[in-house]
Parts: sequence; C-alpha cells; structure tokens
Amino acid sequence: METSFETTANREDLAYFAALQNAHPAEAPCHTAKLWDRRAEEWQKDFVNNRKGNFRVNSALNYLTARGVLQPEYDVVDIGCGPGNSTAVLRRIFPDAELLGIDSSPDMIERARREHPNLQFRLCDARALEGQYDLLFSNACLQWIPDHASLIPALMDKLREGGTLSVQMPMNGEEPLYRLIREMAAEPEWGLRDAVLQTNETLTPAAYFDILTGCAADFDMWEVKYYHPLADHRALVEWVKGTKLRPYLDFLGAERGRQFEEALVRRAAALYPVRKNGDVVLGFRRFFFTAER
Repeated sequence: METSFETTANREDLAYFAALQNAHPAEAPCHTAKLWDRRAEEWQKDFVNNRKGNFRVNSALNYLTARGVLQPEYDVVDIGCGPGNSTAVLRRIFPDAELLGIDSSPDMIERARREHPNLQFRLCDARALEGQYDLLFSNACLQWIPDHASLIPALMDKLREGGTLSVQMPMNGEEPLYRLIREMAAEPEWGLRDAVLQTNETLTPAAYFDILTGCAADFDMWEVKYYHPLADHRALVEWVKGTKLRPYLDFLGAERGRQFEEALVRRAAALYPVRKNGDVVLGFRRFFFTAER
C-alpha cells in the first residue's frame, strides 16, 4: 500500500469533470438523476469544448497502467458515465474489453447512446449494479452517492478476486469559495438554513483510509490540487453555478437566485485577489484511490 499527497499547478487544467463537490443525501428536492438530466447537454459541451476534457480520466488510467493493473480483456464498468465521454476513453484503452457505462440519469444515458452508438450503456444506480467485474472505474461521480462507509465495500464486493476499484472525487470543501457559499446559505436573509438540499460532502482521506483497510486487499490513495485561472470573479462563480451552486439556486428561484449569485460575486472578490495578468485563480483539490480485492 502506498499513500501519497501531491500538489500540482496546471494552468490549463480542470476539465469537464468540473466541481461536483460536496456530497450528501438523496432526500433533496433536486434528486441527483434529475439534476444531471438537466445538465446532460451542458456536460457534453464542457467535454467537447475543453481541450483537457479527458485529463483526469487519462491520469487515473495512466496510473493503473503503470501499476500493471489493466488487462486488455477485462470486464469494465464506468460508474457515472454521464454522456459517455469517459466510457469512450476507456474503450480506447480497452479495445477488447467487455465495457459498460452506467448512470442514474435517463437523459445522460440517452445522450451517451446517441453520441457513442457503438458503446454499451445502461440506466442503473451504482448500488443496483449486478455481476462481477475486473475493473470498476468512477470519475467524479461517487461524491453524489451518500454513505460511502457502506457504498465502497459494496462496490468492492462486485469485483472478481484481484479486481480493482478506481475512483476520483473532488474534495474541495475547504476552498474559500465553497466555504463562502456555505456561510451565505446559513445567513437568515436567504431562507436556506432549514432547507433540505443535496449539497454533498465527501469524507476525509483518513476516513477513506479506514474504509479501505476494512474491505481491500491492497490500495493506493493520493490527491492532487489543480489551479484553475478564470477571467474575473463573475467567471469564478459561473464555474460552480452548474454544480455546487445549483441546489441553492434551484431552491431560491430565479430572482432570489440571481441576487444570491450577485452577492457571491461581490464577496468572492475579497477572497480571490486579481493576479498580475488579470486572472483570478481557483484551487481545486481532487482525491484518487485504487483498491484491489
């Protein structure tokens, strides 16, 4: 077992797996599948338009390749496949594999089938997946599923002996912008304090260490922090509008949501100084692990 913690700066990074932070339960009025139904087209455009769109998919797969984990004829499942972009990357890596992409959003699956007609997709929740597999791969998805203390062992049970669970999740809750959103949501004027929202929180690395020691024969875990330059403070807020901010904006409605967004832009200016070239820089922390059964 190896555990490493890295910090890297990459000006061009933060690809289409933008900010699905902070995971919490499905009791929310904006249930996960419905949220991603609304985002299906936007998610596809994000990937297509961003030249680094598959950066983290390739990063995770390169790591697995270096460790000798990947085999050409594996049974592979892409958990939380979205519109099929990550599944297409997996197909290039595994041209001979039995490959399946699953997602709980009907719109995401419909788009995946349309965009990638030669790949196999299924409407399915991760917990409902049946069968045994060699590789379960999940990129920026599991943070939307609650109760990782039971979820991760359940996924490990879906692996064949020697199989691998490979996961990447955002872990950006302590970034100043995310703290500011939580602080504003707690202020009485917005009426959000008693609202039940799907604003999910991942666990700590230490908690994942304890979970994995209980269900994996071996595992590696590491984290990387990316630095993403944005044109101004409005662009900073726009970056999280479709993910972290979405449950709050949906609850508030159009006019109050616009006011919340404008207040966030103003207050974020005090937290993010303008750099010499005019950019503001958002830090983005990503957590990775691979676990072998």
